[in-house]
Amino acid sequence: MSRLAGKVAVVLGAAGKDNMGQTIARRFVREGARVVVAGRAAEPLAALAAELNGESARCDITRKSDLESLRQAALDAYGRIDVAVNCTGWGLMARLRDTTEVQIDALTTLQFKGVFFFLQVFAECMAAGGGGSIITMSSASVYALLYNHAAYIGTKAGADALVRCFANEYGARGVKVNSLAPGLTGTPMTEKEMQMPGLREAFLKEYPLGRIGTADDVADAALWLASDESFLTGQVLQINGGLTLRRNPSPREINASLAAAKAGLSGSA
Repeated sequence: MSRLAGKVAVVLGAAGKDNMGQTIARRFVREGARVVVAGRAAEPLAALAAELNGESARCDITRKSDLESLRQAALDAYGRIDVAVNCTGWGLMARLRDTTEVQIDALTTLQFKGVFFFLQVFAECMAAGGGGSIITMSSASVYALLYNHAAYIGTKAGADALVRCFANEYGARGVKVNSLAPGLTGTPMTEKEMQMPGLREAFLKEYPLGRIGTADDVADAALWLASDESFLTGQVLQINGGLTLRRNPSPREINASLAAAKAGLSGSA
């Protein structure tokens, strides 16, 4: 297929093996795009770029100068940028009373200030080139609260507000800006937790569509937003199987599910 034929896409946060960024980059290439993959680890990015016949660049989203260098690398390689995807994030779990100033500062820098820089750099670049699509990652937990996740949720919510602001101001110049909000998703980042007996079951009952999401689900949504088919801007797409119609489980429910699974395993031993 060729839904992105002729388009150039930058995917930031693609250094982790088989993470959302890598899944999106691979999907874009299958649809005809040329890609520049970026992140903080040069070696896996270079390997991914070789696999995709694309380019790679080292970039820390918290540094605007890095983002400007990434933009220039993509322009030098391909002469244009049509799509920019930000898949960076840090899923800190910490109680309200225990969350430290250092943690709050780190999340604010990564998930608010960094997103602001990302939107600044790529919205202006795309506007100058006639338009494009910017996609960043939100979280279902902004809309279906998850306990012990406040600093993460707060900064993601702030970034969603930025999406609306940039979409409003850059829409007239042909730039679409949207966000995707996955729920619990099977990725390398969550692999350890997903292997805990009972954890998947605690969450699964809250998903109307009856399964936990995958990175491919997120890539499918990103593909549509990146394509010319989408007439949408300033929105947060809930790519979470209907989780936000319900809620995330409470710590008590999660612990009870883990305990029940452990008891079941002990009883079958």
